[in-house]
Amino acid sequence: MNIVDFTSYLADVRGMADNTVMAYRRDLTAFEEFVEKQGLEDLNFVSNATVIEYLLFLKNQGKSKATVNRKLASLRSYYQFLQNQGVIQENPTQDIHSPKIARKKISYLSIPEVNRLLSLPDDSVMGKRDRAILEVMYATGVRVSEIIEMSLSDVNLRMGFVTCHGDHGRARIVPMGLPSQQAVKVYLKESRPLLMKDSDPSDPAGPLFVNYLGKPFSRQGFWKVLKQYGDRLKSEEPLTPQSLRNSFAMHMVQNGIDIKSLQELMGHEDIAATQAYFGDLKTRIKNIYDKTHPRAK
Repeated sequence: MNIVDFTSYLADVRGMADNTVMAYRRDLTAFEEFVEKQGLEDLNFVSNATVIEYLLFLKNQGKSKATVNRKLASLRSYYQFLQNQGVIQENPTQDIHSPKIARKKISYLSIPEVNRLLSLPDDSVMGKRDRAILEVMYATGVRVSEIIEMSLSDVNLRMGFVTCHGDHGRARIVPMGLPSQQAVKVYLKESRPLLMKDSDPSDPAGPLFVNYLGKPFSRQGFWKVLKQYGDRLKSEEPLTPQSLRNSFAMHMVQNGIDIKSLQELMGHEDIAATQAYFGDLKTRIKNIYDKTHPRAK
C-alpha cells in the first residue's frame, strides 16, 4: 500500500473531488520527502517521533497553524487507511494533538441587509438572473462550486427543492422557499432562453445559471457578479459566496434549527464545521449581554 493506493481509495471509494485528492497527494508527498531525508526508507513504518519532528520542521519553516493542521489531518487519514487495511498495527499520528487556532469571526449579513441585497437586481434579463442566483444562494446555503455546477435537472420547482452534488460524492436535497422558487421561475421563463440563444434551454443537463454568453459560470465570473452587488450594498461585511452561505446558516441558527439538521443542509462531513455557527452565536450573545446588562460586570 502506498500514496497512490490511498488517493485512488479517496477518489474511487470516498468519491472525493479531484482538487481534494490532489491536496492529500501533495501533503503526503511532502512528508515522504521529509522521511527520506531522515534516512528512512519506508513511509508506511515511521514512528510517532518522526511525525512530531515533521510538525516541528513545518513550524520552524514558518508554516501557519492552519497549514500544519491540514498536513497532520492528511497524515492521520493516510495512516488510518493503512491500519484499516492491516498494513500497520499502530497509527503513528495517534495522540498527536493539532495546534489550536484562534477561531475567525464568521462573516455574514444581517436579515435587513439580505432583504436589501435581494431588492437590488432590476427587471432586465441579467437582473432577473441575478435575483434568482441571490435568492437560491440565500435560500439554500449552497457552496459556490455547487451553484455553478448545478444543472437544470437539479432544480424541482414543483416540489420546491434543489439537489446539490457535494465534494464527497453524496448528493443532498435542500428545500427552497417560495420567493426563491418564484425568482427561478421568472428567470427560466424570461431570461435564460434569451441568454442561451445558441443552446437548447430545455436540455436537463444544461447549466441552471449561465453567463452573458449563455455558458456555465467560472468561479471568477461568478465572483464578479456578486462583487457588483456588494459594492452597491455597502455592508460592513463583504459580500462573497461564503458570506451568503454563512448568512443562511446563522439566520437558521438564530431561529432555532438543531445542529444535525443544519449539518445535513450545509453538507458538512464533519459536524465540527457546523458547531462553529452555534459557537459564534453564543459568543455574540455574550458580547451583547456584557455591553447592555447593567450588572453584567
